[in-house]
Amino acid sequence: MTPSPLRSEGLLLRPFEEADAGAFAEAVRESVASIRPWMAWATPDYSVEQALEWFAVCRAWHRAETALELGLFCPDSGRLLGGAGLNEIRDDPRFCNLGYWVRQSAQGQGIATRCVHALAGHGFTRLALQRIEIVVAVGNRASERVARKCGALHEGIARNRLAIDGRALDAHMFSLVP
Repeated sequence: MTPSPLRSEGLLLRPFEEADAGAFAEAVRESVASIRPWMAWATPDYSVEQALEWFAVCRAWHRAETALELGLFCPDSGRLLGGAGLNEIRDDPRFCNLGYWVRQSAQGQGIATRCVHALAGHGFTRLALQRIEIVVAVGNRASERVARKCGALHEGIARNRLAIDGRALDAHMFSLVP
């Protein structure tokens, strides 16, 4: 079953469609300077084929009920603004990770904050989650600001919590609870 779209103050979160692949690849290439340090998959030559492979993975995870990965779109223009999702969904206890990225030309407009609110609301009400974690690499100040702005509790720094390009990195651990 295809997940229903979510809406949040001028933002549409919906599953990726094959027709989004070109826009997704272009958004990734546009954003390499700002997201590549934190997302190793974001490369200057990111292709439509890679986007289609990612969309297939998203669909498989949704069918397995282990993730809900969505595109962020402007509801008026249809422009792809980034991607976000609830992933690593666990049954016992009921928790997951929340991740997000916003294309460079749309950063600083509150998109990530609205996205976090929409996904957290969905996670708590529709998925009956007890905890949502936002794990942010130390140094990723933009994502750290988003987590704090959304009211996530900073629980501390987890050593070697993330791996980016094969390097172990410390990360801020934030949590949201219902």
